[in-house]
Amino acid sequence: MKKTLQLFCILFINTCFAQNNILQSGPMVGYCEMKEAVIWLQTNKDATVKVAYFSTDNPSKIFYSDNYTSSKDVGYTYHIILDQLQPGKKYNYNIFINNKKIELPYETSFSSKKLWQWREDAPDFTVAFGSCMYINETEFDRPGKPYGSGYSIFESIAKKNPDIMIWGGDNSYLREADWDSKTGIYHRNTHSRSIKEIQPLLAKTQNFAIWDDHDFGPDDSDRSFYNKHITQKAFKDFWGNKSYGISPNQNEGIFSTFNWGDAQFFLIDDRFFRSPDNRITGDKTMIGTTQFEWLIDALSSSDASFKIIVIGGQVINTVPDTENYDRFPEEKEKLLKEIIDNKIKGVFFLTGDRHFAEMSMLPRENTYPIYDWTVSPLTAGIVSKKVLDENNKYKVIGSAFVQNNFGTISFLGSKENRQMKLTLFDVNGNELWNKIILKKELQ
Repeated sequence: MKKTLQLFCILFINTCFAQNNILQSGPMVGYCEMKEAVIWLQTNKDATVKVAYFSTDNPSKIFYSDNYTSSKDVGYTYHIILDQLQPGKKYNYNIFINNKKIELPYETSFSSKKLWQWREDAPDFTVAFGSCMYINETEFDRPGKPYGSGYSIFESIAKKNPDIMIWGGDNSYLREADWDSKTGIYHRNTHSRSIKEIQPLLAKTQNFAIWDDHDFGPDDSDRSFYNKHITQKAFKDFWGNKSYGISPNQNEGIFSTFNWGDAQFFLIDDRFFRSPDNRITGDKTMIGTTQFEWLIDALSSSDASFKIIVIGGQVINTVPDTENYDRFPEEKEKLLKEIIDNKIKGVFFLTGDRHFAEMSMLPRENTYPIYDWTVSPLTAGIVSKKVLDENNKYKVIGSAFVQNNFGTISFLGSKENRQMKLTLFDVNGNELWNKIILKKELQ
């Protein structure tokens, strides 16, 4: 009997280990609405996957997703829809692969969107933000000192318990071995998503993303990049945004929007429509006519207190030889003018790319100032400290930091005293800087 029990235990452990080995990365929480959410994950071969979930206030009532299968064509990724939610509840969930429950050593949970309108003040919540995530892979990286470091930053972000994590571009760095083929592009996305330090953050926080040049294509790439539809497909396969672009087949860019509480976030694509820097003729554009018009329409129709525009490069910085909107002065000026002419309140820019952190503030006559908070890099290399002497006339004194970092924005307070608290942290989660902006300051 004892020997039989031992054999059973060995078989059980081996079976569980085998199932866990099929799980390549994730689970990751994608968008969460009042009645629906998406859980993403990736396996390393054919499998059948489902999710069991229950609200923490009624754990005995368990719901199950449909069974999902995948294929090599999408990198064995899954977007599992959970469609039996109620608003404003916290849910725990479990992953089943080939009908075996996957045991994970960290929390797997999400919260459905709260129905607060016409009932109470907007809920308090926190958004984490970062950009420029380089994960080393010696075989294909450039020789010399590794470019990526400090992966524990993802554990530090998870400890802040944000409701949402927004990945601000360069979320994976395509290299010479990657960007020329679908195989390389999917390999690099898989490698970056699979590190152990990132899994607890993915598993309990809503995740949204934009891209920038390095996860779109080569450094400083633009609309001429020949594999942009492949990297677009990879972006859609590896993230859980609500939508991508506005065309019927959603095959032009990755821009989108979502809202939470009294904030609406506009996720901007600064690469797919971008004109080449060296092209002399034609209009100079970063976001393109279709996306530009969509953005102004969406901003104009939004009733959110805070309208957060998330974009890869800086907007307000006045130094045009860096990665910012001043490379496209006419389009930048047109965007700022449209915000004024349409009397759009509450606009705030959240940006990345520059490999250091800073805030810029553009004062405007007879209206509120425009802020641009740059948070970068997460794990990629930092720039030279010479950047601190950059002649950005709108830089907020004391806001610049040249080190790996991440930020949070907490939306707090009653309707009359609503505010955004911005906090910058180092790799270990120690506070570097903070600023409070009142809702009334953006009216």
